[in-house]
Amino acid sequence: MAYYSIFPEKDATIYSHPDRLTMNTGNDEILELVEERGSSDQNHYPSRILIQFKDSDIKDIFETKITSDKTSSYSSSLELFSAKYENIASQFDIEVFPISESWNEGTGRYSNIPTSSDGCSWIYKDNSVRKTPWITESFATNTTGSIISNIIPRGGGTWYDITALKSSQSFDQVKSIDVKINVTPITNRFSSSILSNIGVPNGIPNNGFILKHTNIVEENVSSSKGILSFFSTDTHTIYPPKLTFKWDDSDYALGDTSLATKVKNNGEINVSLYRNKKEYNQNDEALIRLHVRDKYPNRSFVTSSNYLNVNYFTSESYYSIRDAHTEEEIIPFDDNFTKLSADNEGMYFKLYIKGLQPERYYRILFKHINNDGTEIFDDNYHFKVIR
Repeated sequence: MAYYSIFPEKDATIYSHPDRLTMNTGNDEILELVEERGSSDQNHYPSRILIQFKDSDIKDIFETKITSDKTSSYSSSLELFSAKYENIASQFDIEVFPISESWNEGTGRYSNIPTSSDGCSWIYKDNSVRKTPWITESFATNTTGSIISNIIPRGGGTWYDITALKSSQSFDQVKSIDVKINVTPITNRFSSSILSNIGVPNGIPNNGFILKHTNIVEENVSSSKGILSFFSTDTHTIYPPKLTFKWDDSDYALGDTSLATKVKNNGEINVSLYRNKKEYNQNDEALIRLHVRDKYPNRSFVTSSNYLNVNYFTSESYYSIRDAHTEEEIIPFDDNFTKLSADNEGMYFKLYIKGLQPERYYRILFKHINNDGTEIFDDNYHFKVIR
């Protein structure tokens, strides 16, 4: 099973607040959805988030990672990690759409004095020098944008108005506002455009994603849903946004029928890693192998150690990856996408290191389901990612 993450080439927050209509935030460490109170009125003005990933990274995934027989069963999710949240409503939705126009990231920051305007903003998709405005009316077929309001200025990006491409996440009595939204229909259209030059609506150019509150929330200028802050690609933490692809590359193939007798359907088991490195380069594709054996092998008179015998988990076995310091679950146990493989040498799985942050230690956990129930193996199986 495979998890593969890529990181943005650009992102920015655009603000409809009258004081920030042409402000660029391309270099900010924070992305935010916020409805700011006006400086000279009591209205609340929404912001939106723009984020884009490289064509080359998406192309590489579909050409060299997800084989043609797996494209129908893969999944992709847009993930942003919470930096802070204040005064948020108990219930709200965040929507994601594919952007329909190109835009410039810029190098501005919210705190810049004077305000920087060398990149995208609520009004302009490039900068306040070239002044190419976002389309706000007479939208092209299958696209929409702006906002319907007599108070909030027109602008704020454009996106594809195709029902199948709308993605969202609902938050209810939240304890965390980490965003993890399934965007598989969108990345399908991106790949069709990038790989086969298929046009709209079956293929769409990759101009990235726009994240926003629902129209009802944005157009209600009398109240605010609070502040939702996320780490950007310019963060100096281990939490930049990412686009994660998941697909089934497992192969539980015990070609020799005699190996089936070595599947551990019950009994106590010992698990260890072998022939694995302690450090991996961030561009490596690692094949992680594990050795499964009886914890207390039966005594027998043989010429080799019983501890060298190859045994197997059942086909219902999975792996998980955690940050060894923060305990954050980087790759969860996933019944669809983290199943372990098996061959004549034993159990294994492929791990794409590129989706992990460099100069960090990670820990591997295993889950095994057999006739005795479910057991988690967590015995400090560590490795480090280096640059």
